[in-house]
Amino acid sequence: MATKLKTMMDRLPAERRTRVKARAKELVAEELTLRDLRRARALTQARMAEILDIGQDGVSRLEQRSDLLLSTLRSYVQAVGGSLELIARFPDRPPVTLAGLAVPTPAEKPATRKRKPPKEATA
Repeated sequence: MATKLKTMMDRLPAERRTRVKARAKELVAEELTLRDLRRARALTQARMAEILDIGQDGVSRLEQRSDLLLSTLRSYVQAVGGSLELIARFPDRPPVTLAGLAVPTPAEKPATRKRKPPKEATA
């Protein structure tokens, strides 16, 4: 029969339980969705749309995607006031920060698209 987490935690000394709970809270805080990140910075989707020069619906779609271009992710993170670093972790060596990714070259266009102006009604 499997042992439940609560049973295991109850067996630990109080000090150890406190440390485990604190570390679990830290780990959960490190895992944020784009939506969580935007909300933590007190930004609305409408404000993000203005910053990124896209429609609010585009921000919503970005926040729901699980597969983004690095340049798009970089733009989003910069829009909330951060910077993006890509780190590769290996079991047999220290982490490696990958350079030159998601950095636009002068020839590249931004990852965001401008909205088309609304069509004018004809009288």
